[in-house]
Amino acid sequence: MTPAAPTRGWVARLRQFVRKADDIQCELCGLPLLSDHPHLFETAKRQLFCCCRACALLFGSQQNARYRPVPRDAHYLDGFRMSDAQWDALAIPIDIAFFFHDSAAQRVVALYPGPAGGTQSLLELRAWDELVADNPLLAQLQPDVEALLVNRSEGARDYYRVPIDQCYALTGVIRARWRGLSGGREAWDSIHRFFAALRAHGRVPEGLLHA
Repeated sequence: MTPAAPTRGWVARLRQFVRKADDIQCELCGLPLLSDHPHLFETAKRQLFCCCRACALLFGSQQNARYRPVPRDAHYLDGFRMSDAQWDALAIPIDIAFFFHDSAAQRVVALYPGPAGGTQSLLELRAWDELVADNPLLAQLQPDVEALLVNRSEGARDYYRVPIDQCYALTGVIRARWRGLSGGREAWDSIHRFFAALRAHGRVPEGLLHA
């Protein structure tokens, strides 16, 4: 399986997670944003937008909307079932990845974060279907805006149901801090803090992303 090139707009959307929060404005109306602001996802271009609460309500609640509201909280999936053989069948080259249903592609795709941003990898659908059979909640993920986030790095076996913006945030952290081939201690400390906060609070505080 050959990884596909990063989707257009993916790396550009990471900038908001490596900037200071007070630099961010609503990308729909231009108002300054609080650090704990909502996001909308434009499915046609597969882009994430920072927005104020008014725009989130206005544009995210329209029928057949151009934008989809991104959920707020993540959930640690205690009891999630994935064997080493099932993970290997997904053919992801690193031990951190997220999976979501891409409406435009009409299939589940995987992305894995790295120093260059997010790299997309097409899945063997049979391997994914087997995982869904063992974990029916995966069929309940909202298309485009919710993902299965997998962390199997350094012996971990952690699985989360997450809003897509948290996947962008993790990718932004890795892209900003990764050094050399192994990443370096700063990058791995940031990755560990990210997952600890996600598990404890259901969301990673904005301040932690810039720490």
